[in-house]
Amino acid sequence: MRELLEILEKNARIPLPELAAILQKSEYEIEKDIERLEREKIILSYNTQIDWEKFGDDTVTAVIEINLTPQREVGFDAIAERIYRFDEVKTVYLMSGNFDLLVIIEGKSLKDVANFVATRLSTIDGVTQTRSHFMLKAYKKDGVIIDDEEHDRRLVVSP
Repeated sequence: MRELLEILEKNARIPLPELAAILQKSEYEIEKDIERLEREKIILSYNTQIDWEKFGDDTVTAVIEINLTPQREVGFDAIAERIYRFDEVKTVYLMSGNFDLLVIIEGKSLKDVANFVATRLSTIDGVTQTRSHFMLKAYKKDGVIIDDEEHDRRLVVSP
């Protein structure tokens, strides 16, 4: 199973016959394994990495550190759920250290992101502090190098 998951994590578009050949199983067995992994929510989704900037869409990505006051009997979970339900929120992690939640959000502009943080995130009961960091450039995302072109790294020699 682990080998199947590792292959799918790198490339979920590998055809079933090829997966079966690599794993030395029948297509039927692979299909049933995948169905079970999906049903048990081990495989959560199949995502495509898109360079939206190259496509022409400009978005702003921000990492928000959030400090919270945990709620009785549910701790941080209820607040985290409220936050991850916003469409702008792409990722939420419970953290150890100087802040409680790490939230990654996307917006159309700096103003949109700042407005979201000020009017929607910081006003949630239990949120005591937010710190925003704006991403300037992505080099690698989810294991994928963004601009993987070969560059000539030789020094220019002039006479």
